[in-house]
Amino acid sequence: MIYNRVALIGLGLIASSMAHAMRRDGLAGEITGTARSAETREIARELGFCDHIFETAAETVKDADLIVLAVPVGAMEAVAKEIAPHLAPGATVTDVGSVKGAVIEAVQPQIPEGVHFVPGHPLAGTEHSGPRSGFAELFDNRWNILTPTEDTDPVAVAKLRSLWEGMGANVDEMDPDHHDLVLSVTSHCPHLIAYTMVGVADDLRRVTDSEVIKYSAAGFRDFTRIAASDPTMWRDVFLTNKDATLEILGRFTEELFALQRAIRTGDGDHLHAYFTRTRAIRRGIIEAGQDTDEPNFGRGKTR
Repeated sequence: MIYNRVALIGLGLIASSMAHAMRRDGLAGEITGTARSAETREIARELGFCDHIFETAAETVKDADLIVLAVPVGAMEAVAKEIAPHLAPGATVTDVGSVKGAVIEAVQPQIPEGVHFVPGHPLAGTEHSGPRSGFAELFDNRWNILTPTEDTDPVAVAKLRSLWEGMGANVDEMDPDHHDLVLSVTSHCPHLIAYTMVGVADDLRRVTDSEVIKYSAAGFRDFTRIAASDPTMWRDVFLTNKDATLEILGRFTEELFALQRAIRTGDGDHLHAYFTRTRAIRRGIIEAGQDTDEPNFGRGKTR
């Protein structure tokens, strides 16, 4: 057991998966939870992955030695303000937000003296959301990035690292600004591109009498899977990681123009060299154990 009492604020995919994983590996003595929606709280009670479900965040964090903020990035500041007077001395507060700079700016000023704040981001997820979507294996061999600040207690960081490793994750530490730039490349902009492509296809579908849906190939199906992600979370991601996202979108636009030019001028050598280089990145992801080369990418079974 690493923590005596863990409080989960927000009970969606990540928090419910954390609860299942902590139960599986005996990492927490007691797990409490809350969610803004009464329906979500009731589902969590039904599923039983928390020992106690409370109506308010203030009640949930009482006597907890780890508090996990698993709410949309835009809600972090309000939740931190609500729980601040009720945090136990020596407790650790962490988060699972996809953006780190904005979360630190919103949460850090609310944390009282004697309480540790260790920002974090588990790079794991599915297109599903809500308390029913969680499962203990979500973090197995996936990365969790911790972004401690200069004032963060190293003992608190080490303890949180142990928790994530106990849940099956690989753990790395990174500067918050660098995290936001890296994630804009690996996650944020790909999601935006997927949303855009599915939106374009939806416009086309109206013209082609649903042929886009009927004849979707694997590439478009993967776009729709990504574009099915939680809209509130992704709205907040783009609004709070604006600078890094716009920088990478600018680079993407330049690359897209270069490919347009190659297609227009019939420059097959450029296209072949470009696709060869990008294909190697896919092989690197497989070799790193972050995906599989099985037929259908191993996604034949759905949860």
